Amino acid sequence: MTERRAKKLGLFDLMEMYPTKESAIDYLGRMRWGDTVHCVRCGNYEGITPQEKPYGKFWCKFCREYFNCFTDTPLYRQKINDPRKWIYACYLLMTARKGISALQLKTELKVNYNTAWYMLHRLRVACGSNMEVLRGEIEVDETYIGGKEANKHESKKLKQGRGTVGKQAVLGMKQRDGAVKATVIDTPSQANIHPTIYAHVEHGSTLYTDEHKGYDGLDGVFYKQKRVNHSAKQYVDGMAHTNSIESVWAVLKRGYYGTYHNWSMKHCRAYVDEFVFRLNEGNVKRDTQDRLDDLFRSMGGKEITYKDLTSSV
Repeated sequence: MTERRAKKLGLFDLMEMYPTKESAIDYLGRMRWGDTVHCVRCGNYEGITPQEKPYGKFWCKFCREYFNCFTDTPLYRQKINDPRKWIYACYLLMTARKGISALQLKTELKVNYNTAWYMLHRLRVACGSNMEVLRGEIEVDETYIGGKEANKHESKKLKQGRGTVGKQAVLGMKQRDGAVKATVIDTPSQANIHPTIYAHVEHGSTLYTDEHKGYDGLDGVFYKQKRVNHSAKQYVDGMAHTNSIESVWAVLKRGYYGTYHNWSMKHCRAYVDEFVFRLNEGNVKRDTQDRLDDLFRSMGGKEITYKDLTSSV
């Protein structure tokens, strides 16, 4: 039996599917509330009145509020006058394996840099909050994100420490033949690693880790643990290895160094969420349209303001 191949969309396909602003709004509306419009504020299906202008705006007589497909999503209160630009931006975000920079998006959409930067961060908010629990055989590993000291100007080099100093730690978990989860942590210590694993990996699973001390004590009541000793040049021991999660780090770092070149550590969690979402949705058997649909469907309840995005964290 021939295995089904995913249907891929090109940019020309996208233009034909959404030739007008109205067609784009209709699509975004279907992703938001399905075939029947309902109030995204109070949930009522009755008493919804479409407004003549602008297209796609509705009035709810129960909560007496206006709403549209963007309300209570990361795309709310935005000034992009053509909703097709959001679909195009999502297409680029989901199909560029190593991500797309705000500078490139600026050129593609003919917007200014600040608008492109804000658009991408709004979409990254939609990529977060994956509640799926991993189970079975799980590879766990940590990595560090940040600029290389050798490439920095002399005045910006850290005067002490090496390797991981000044970088952001990220903990990743990969279910073999399954989903990826990753999150930033302060330091790769047991106090940070253990609670993160407990929160995202089902009890009874088998953990594959390296010899890092942060993974000590995981083999016992809740998990089985098998380890490889990377410092002793041991990378595979039977079924024990972390090759799959390390391939995730390879993609993440190619994006950091090759596409973005640098990003603010304040927003590191958002960038990690973007890469994880794209990898989880990027199964070669999944149609491009299905991947876009999942991103738009995930936006409900994730409204964010510019002040929230740019304030200190």
